[in-house]
Formats: sequence, C-alpha cells, structure tokens
Amino acid sequence: MPFQAATAVPRRAVTPAAFVRGVVAAYARYGRDPAEALSRSQVAPDLVNSPDGRITAAQFEALAGHAMRELDDEALGWFSRRLPFGTYGMLCRASITAPTLEVALKRWCRHHRLLTEDVLLDLEVGEETAEVSIRELRDLGVLREFCLVTLLRYVLGFSCWAVDSRIALRAAEFPHTEPGHVSVYPTIFCRNIRFDADRARIVFDKHYLSLPLTRSAADLDNMLKGALRLTVLPYRRDRLLVERVRRVLRNARGRSLGAEDVASELALSTRTMHRRLREEATSLRDLKEEAKFELAKQELMRGRTPIKRIAEIAGFRNEKSFSRAFRTWTGASPREFRGRYR
Repeated sequence: MPFQAATAVPRRAVTPAAFVRGVVAAYARYGRDPAEALSRSQVAPDLVNSPDGRITAAQFEALAGHAMRELDDEALGWFSRRLPFGTYGMLCRASITAPTLEVALKRWCRHHRLLTEDVLLDLEVGEETAEVSIRELRDLGVLREFCLVTLLRYVLGFSCWAVDSRIALRAAEFPHTEPGHVSVYPTIFCRNIRFDADRARIVFDKHYLSLPLTRSAADLDNMLKGALRLTVLPYRRDRLLVERVRRVLRNARGRSLGAEDVASELALSTRTMHRRLREEATSLRDLKEEAKFELAKQELMRGRTPIKRIAEIAGFRNEKSFSRAFRTWTGASPREFRGRYR
C-alpha cells in the first residue's frame, strides 16, 4: 500500500538489504523471477545477499511497488493467501470517514481481520499512552520481521497522513531478536526500540487519538498514487508537540529544565525541537514562561501554599523575582490575585 511522504524524501540509502530479500522471497514463493523488479529499481543483484547492504527509499518504493503489482499481492507473500493489489487502499477507505483517529484505528484493526486471520491487530488505550500491537496466529517464517515492520509502518503512515501530523512514538517493540541492521530502526520508528518482546507494537501518547481526521475521499485518491516509503517518517510536523512540551514543563514543578532536558524527554535532538517549535510559531522560552504562570496561578487559587513556596514550584530564584514577574503577567501581585480569587 503506497503512502505519500509529506516532505522531501532523503536520498540517503537507509533501507536494509534484508527487506529487499523479503521481496525476493515473495517472488520465490510464487515461482516468479525478481530480475525485472530488481532491474527497474536499480538494485544490483549482488546487494540482495549483502549483510549490511542498503538501498534508498525511492529504490525500495520502485521494487515493492513493482512486486505488489506483478505478484498481485500487497502482503508480498506474508500470509496464507494473497491480498490483491488495492486491498490496503480499501482498508484506508473504510477508515477515512471516521471522526477521530481513535475511531479510524479501531476500524483499521477490525477490518484487517477480514483480510487475513494470520495476524490480528489490536488498539489498546491506557491512562497516558495508546498502542497498536500485532498478535501472530501463524508462523510467518523468514518473512516475520519484514511483515511486522511493514504492518506497523502501514498503520503509522496512514495515521500520520489522516490527521496531518507526525505521531511521535514513545516506543516500538518486536518479538524477534535484534537484527544486524538494527541501526535503521530509529529511522523507521523511534529511538526507544526493544526486541525479544511478547509481540510487535508501537506506543504513543493517547492524545493523538482525539485528533480529527482532516482528509477527504479526493485526498485519499491522491495519496494512494504516492509511494510506499517504508524507511521514511511521513510527517515532520507534530500537531501535539507544543502540548507535549507543556506537559514536560508542568511536570517539572520547580526543577530547572534546560533545552537538552526537554528535548530528551521528547526523544528529539535539541536542534530539531527548537526548529519544530518555531514552525508552530512559539519557542521553548515562551512555553517556559507560560508553564510558570499556569503553575503559579493554580497554586494561588488553591489558597494554602505559602507564596515563597509557590515561587520555588514555579521555578523562580526567590519570592521577589516571582512577585515582579507575576505582576507583569496579571497586573496584580500574587497576594492581590489570591485575594481577588477568594
């Protein structure tokens, strides 16, 4: 199933040869010759068996796309029966009319069971996080890693496109052992990767589930003309980034957090965090000021905490500097504000 990236695709070769071997294995299953597919995607035959070989996203797009059409199987031999070309497009159409991402993902998981009983997709929502996981009901053999990685990328790619936002993963887990090409996993998913888990899953902030779907049927038609880019994150913009930064700052409660600390909590580089905040027309400095004000206001409205302690909680050096800043924010001193609230 093709997914169109929202930004320019890097020309860096990051897709491992192991996934090329997955496509070649699909040809072997159907007794077909992969030579034309390899030639059209400009993949050298000697790269197929290279333990550390890489190809670009554009090459893999051409290879997988050609194979799906030629073999008429979008699952590329993973399952006990073919999934004819266009199958995952139908899954997109069944999900695109949902009001929110949560409803769309529930539909995706439910309708995927109509395609195959070899694997089952589940959506689970907790207090802070949500996860999409895969239960394997059939031995996927040598295609196991290729299948699980691709299925989770399908879900992630569609979700990002549907809500027009990058979905920052907190973790990704896989039931197989760590592969030799483990270095590509952070590019495909996130930094926090675990192997030898009980099942394959991606974990993310549950607040993404409440985002509305913004795409029309015409948008979907255009998207499906795009390419399968397994190793490329489909979106750089994160519609929840500002709220995620706010949450980190609120939870600090008096601890002084530098840019490196906040970026680490978000699993981003400092440079990337600053750039993406600029794209959202704000900055870490502005959000820190906002967080200080919100913390101070909440504590003052409770009416019990000494003002000196509130200054510490809000991250000020002393009560005097806190009072000066609070008067700038509200036009009133902390004591005056508390009195008015009462």
